[in-house]
Amino acid sequence: MDLKDIRKIVELMNEHGLSHFSLDKDEFSIELKKGTSGEDLKELLSSLPSVSAAPAQVAAAPVAAAPVLGAGAPAAEAPTGEEISSPMVGTFYRKPAPDAPEFINVGDTISEGQTLCIIEAMKVMNEIKAEKSGTITEICLEDGTPVQFGDALYRLS
Repeated sequence: MDLKDIRKIVELMNEHGLSHFSLDKDEFSIELKKGTSGEDLKELLSSLPSVSAAPAQVAAAPVAAAPVLGAGAPAAEAPTGEEISSPMVGTFYRKPAPDAPEFINVGDTISEGQTLCIIEAMKVMNEIKAEKSGTITEICLEDGTPVQFGDALYRLS
């Protein structure tokens, strides 16, 4: 199984809302997890200190009101365009060297095979290349930001 196959699996996971994928073949095994599992949440909640305040005391405590969107207020827009996601864990770099220009910027038209960024993993600089052509509509991360497998790097139109 190569990197393209793994990326396709991640795309299918995103498309179908899956958070876990596991595959065992002859001499190959892969397990992909996104987000936090229910067991992880249960463990986290059980480790939190319990609150011993009486219900009356809790109800009397001042609570900050959540902002309410008015009828005329615009709702936050959902991200649009096709996502280019990180194929690995590492540190995201938009340029090949600190004093060099960025590989790409918003509004740039990219072609398949073009270098988009570098992800440093274990002191190895990995060039991330475009798998599709399009126009960059959003850069999702700042230079030098740590990334996880599947994190959005760019959006294309």
